Amino acid sequence: MTQIPSVYTFSKDSIAQAKVLVVGDAMLDRYWYGNVDRISPEAPVPVMRVTRIEERIGAAANVAFNVVSMGGQASLLSVVGMDDASRKLEDLVSQTGIQSHFAHDPQLQTTVKLRAIGRQQQLLRMDFESIPKTDTLKVQTKLFSSLLPLHDVVLFSDYAKGGLGHIVDMISIARQAGKAVLVDPKGTDYTMYRDATVITPNKNEMQAVVGNWRDDDELSTKAQNLRKQLNLQAVLVTRGDEGMSLFDDQGAFHLPTQALEVFDVTGAGDTVIATIATLVAAKIPLRQAIAFANKAAGVVVGKFGTSTASYEEIFA
Repeated sequence: MTQIPSVYTFSKDSIAQAKVLVVGDAMLDRYWYGNVDRISPEAPVPVMRVTRIEERIGAAANVAFNVVSMGGQASLLSVVGMDDASRKLEDLVSQTGIQSHFAHDPQLQTTVKLRAIGRQQQLLRMDFESIPKTDTLKVQTKLFSSLLPLHDVVLFSDYAKGGLGHIVDMISIARQAGKAVLVDPKGTDYTMYRDATVITPNKNEMQAVVGNWRDDDELSTKAQNLRKQLNLQAVLVTRGDEGMSLFDDQGAFHLPTQALEVFDVTGAGDTVIATIATLVAAKIPLRQAIAFANKAAGVVVGKFGTSTASYEEIFA
């Protein structure tokens, strides 16, 4: 099943010229760190004494940050509210080197994921979110059309928060312009991703769409059928400790995991698709790009929370 791709040489300078347009659901990740040493007298729940608060950019914003961290150029197009969370998110994004383009919906609650962490373990997660209005999505689509010619690759990061309500139109616009389109999908209706270049579901997401499989041969059959139904160049299934598998017109290409120690899988999918998009933008063939994306995933799962992998960590 595994076929080692040909080796292509490239430089840090070539990656520095790669321009990726990231479109999707950006959110703010909040972490409350603290100590848990007693049970509440009010209810049988632990009491955490918060000692530190940390805020990071998440979802599509983290995808764009991964592109920048490995040396590429990233623009982020997303819909946010006009609230404290959006202002904090935009401030954090401005510090990363990402070129941000936000469409604002005054009635939207910017997505926030709040995680309570005790002894380096997640105790609770609370989500704050709402769905953007259609008018705001139209503004985003117009921005997309104007930004597209300035980029080599388009990356859609779908977190099912409503920010990609017009993805069908945007994929059509991008493909007509001859741009490669990568999609990190969500949900069970993949017809909206038709005509994309590559989609990157994880194992659970793939099972929700095509059903379970008994072995790698059955997975290959299901993946190739899905690829043909949606007119995709490739389907990449990330499989956790089983590594990742690519299915394209050459067949199946499997890579075992490179994770030395799995500390936190949060954001690993972001790193995978960001690495692939950056390298494809740098004219690296897809199979070669996936080999490096596999290594990048092994780096970030050894870190806590939404993380990135640097050029040196990936290509050392």
